[in-house]
Amino acid sequence: MKIIQSRSFERKVKKFEKRKKKVLDNQIQRIIDNPSIGQEKKGDLRGVYVYKFKLQSARYLLSYRFVGADLELIMIGPHENYYRDLKTYLKGR
Repeated sequence: MKIIQSRSFERKVKKFEKRKKKVLDNQIQRIIDNPSIGQEKKGDLRGVYVYKFKLQSARYLLSYRFVGADLELIMIGPHENYYRDLKTYLKGR
């Protein structure tokens, strides 16, 4: 299984500090070990899974989907306006 990062995901993670990146890497490993850990969305976001986890004191959402046998990490961010931004990003692709 190959991990693909979207441009949006890459830009957000680049701003994280080392401790946050380490926690994020652990969460991504959990997704790789159990791909159905996230909740599959319906409607406009069909085929997209969202995994929720805590990063320091904030709750973060990580969206991903399967492209063939590969895992694409689409977006990460806090809950505020997350789904609106995710829909906008996917429509623009």
